[in-house]
Amino acid sequence: MGVLVRTSELPASRRHEVWRSVVCDTLGPLDLRIDPDAPLRGEIEVGRLGPVGVGGVRTSTPHSVHRTAGLIGQGNPELYRVVLALSGSPRLAQGDRATQLSRGEFAIYDFTRPYELAYDSAVRLAVFSFPRDLLALPVDAVARLAAAPIGTESGAGALAVPLLRRVAADHATYTPASAARLSTVVMDLVGAAVAERLELARTLPEDSRQRTLLLRVHAFIEERLGDAGLDPATIAAACHISVRYLHRLFEPEQTTVAAWIRQRRLERCRAELAKGGTEPVSAVAARYGLPDAAHFSRLFRRAYGMSPAEYRRASEVR
Repeated sequence: MGVLVRTSELPASRRHEVWRSVVCDTLGPLDLRIDPDAPLRGEIEVGRLGPVGVGGVRTSTPHSVHRTAGLIGQGNPELYRVVLALSGSPRLAQGDRATQLSRGEFAIYDFTRPYELAYDSAVRLAVFSFPRDLLALPVDAVARLAAAPIGTESGAGALAVPLLRRVAADHATYTPASAARLSTVVMDLVGAAVAERLELARTLPEDSRQRTLLLRVHAFIEERLGDAGLDPATIAAACHISVRYLHRLFEPEQTTVAAWIRQRRLERCRAELAKGGTEPVSAVAARYGLPDAAHFSRLFRRAYGMSPAEYRRASEVR
């Protein structure tokens, strides 16, 4: 992300002025409320992921930002924002709801309506802005969940939070094509997480539901690569779908469930072998669900053009 302001690079006499300008003019229009005598420390960054704006805020100085009715009258872009608490406990209020977010929780709010976002202590936030029509849910439905915390305990929220965190950290490294695809994934997961909380999952477009479900299947497989008995029936049962529907989800990927599992196992083994070390190759393969050493060696050579042992030695030389 590009840094808009870093207080450590400014003289103390100008920090409040520049911070207020960035918050109110660049990220707003917003109203900043802060003790003028408080030592201001922090950093604000912005960037883009296709049509999604990505921002980062880090500060240890208590203050708050407000979207007031008067400011809405000056200009009112039809945006939603999502704030993810990376650390600290920001307070978000919109409508008749106010909530204190815990680390790892996120909430959605509507930029066309008044809101308040306040920090009583040090926080680090990721903030995502996007046109309201990118979220495939009715506006009145989203309004019912505005400022409500969405966590990582289960469902789409459990997938969305790690992705949002990673996108906030790495988005500047993506190619434009990758950024466009990832923005679709971000919108699908945020939409699915909101819909689940509202019990509106059936209202999502079919392609969004399928992409979200496929991400959930991928996550289930990733967590169980070490289970040599992992098969389509187990995956389908865990995700509450039929085996036939599971296979349909993989058709757009131009692969099969079994081939995906095999590919992920090989990639995890390759990553382990690239680190070098003395652990037997067979032990590495068994840890990722490939206990037959001869079979693993054949698969690895077919995929990477050399045996596992040769690959490890080549990695150590590099």
